Amino acid sequence: MAAPPRPAPRLADPNAAAHERVYRSLRQQVMHGELAPGQALTLRGLAGQFGVSMTPVREAARRLAAEGALTISSSGRITTPDLTPERIEELAAIRALMEPEMASRALPRVHFALIDRLAAIDAANQEAVMNQDAVAYVRSNLEFHRTLYLRAQTPAMLAMIETVWLQLGPTMRALYQKVRRRDLPQHHRLILAALRAGDEPGLRLAVRTDVTQGLRHLIS
Repeated sequence: MAAPPRPAPRLADPNAAAHERVYRSLRQQVMHGELAPGQALTLRGLAGQFGVSMTPVREAARRLAAEGALTISSSGRITTPDLTPERIEELAAIRALMEPEMASRALPRVHFALIDRLAAIDAANQEAVMNQDAVAYVRSNLEFHRTLYLRAQTPAMLAMIETVWLQLGPTMRALYQKVRRRDLPQHHRLILAALRAGDEPGLRLAVRTDVTQGLRHLIS
């Protein structure tokens, strides 16, 4: 008896692949402050930037709008978040609650190699300050925190806090440009010292101060 014919292989949806690529790239641009607060975007412009049709761009924009990374008006106008002081304060409060908890959960799993990795990221953060590179500053700052929080092994919490970072990305760029300093605050070094000492209360305080103090410049 002849074997039944095999079903034809399903072809990958090119729009789905394009949508994912646009989504991830645009998400990274917003989170790292490559786009300014309130910056207007167009579907046509984004399609040209990524070399795709407007369909995957539209889908990616809607997905990012659902995460608070973009705003889409009733007329279809797309902009990056331009946060009110009240919204900034709210997001800073979320960071102050969640990030010390993740750092605390990470502490028992921290090892010397991780601390060395965090110190190297902090050095890159310092270099970004010296070069007055806002995007590199935001990117390395978030990398520092994310590298630590991955050790907490709390994927749901990390996903939630990344959504907060996403909304704050353009605002963090604005903060850097407003403060415009060449000396890096000592909070990362205090975090590293607490990690080396296994000091949980000190770690919680250093993280809480680090994630909230800078944003106060924008709401004061």
